Amino acid sequence: MPKVSRKEDAKEAAQPLQSVLVGMDVEGQLPEKPTFEKLAAGDGGQRLEFRRVPVPQHRMTPLKNTWMQLYEPITKNLKLDMRMNLKTKKVEIKTTPATPSPDLLQKAADFVHAFLLGFEVRDAIALLRLDDLYVEGFEIKDVKTLRGEHLARCIGRLAGKSGKTKFTIENSTRTRIVLADTRIHILGSFQNIRVARDAICALIMGSPPGKVYSKLRTVAGRLDHS
Repeated sequence: MPKVSRKEDAKEAAQPLQSVLVGMDVEGQLPEKPTFEKLAAGDGGQRLEFRRVPVPQHRMTPLKNTWMQLYEPITKNLKLDMRMNLKTKKVEIKTTPATPSPDLLQKAADFVHAFLLGFEVRDAIALLRLDDLYVEGFEIKDVKTLRGEHLARCIGRLAGKSGKTKFTIENSTRTRIVLADTRIHILGSFQNIRVARDAICALIMGSPPGKVYSKLRTVAGRLDHS
């Protein structure tokens, strides 16, 4: 194995130091860091982004009837492009050079997705205006395994007579709830979703509505003071 002299080691150690000194000015100070302006979505430094939201078959007609109510907030307020692809049955949303922030693309996709889950436009549009709103979904079988008439009675217990139970939970927890067969979707803030989910789970497990109402009244009062 060939021996390496101490002089060669010293030369190799000095090379990184010399490369740093090349960038220094005469007084021995490093040059100032460059400052760059913020890029918009359409600038060369950031490519245009897409989101595709699949449309279930049973939501095609409601989407067609309320298309302009979805289209105008997304294109006028968020400065995004939006179209319906009839071949793939997906709503396509894309950023434009005028889009203020790329984060708005995800907000628009969540807004369309919430409508396709069954929420009304006036409720789903809150996702565009507020930052701390979410949509959470779960199935009845995730809480308790029910079949046949037991499952049908459970769904009826969640809705109540003329939707009374569902409306009571919505108003007391400041959320919106969609009962889509055996699947349940909740729109609201994180804390309110948790309260509504606990009430729905109690009803699924078989608690009488009166007991759930009294517990909701206590929790709703606590939410008002917080």
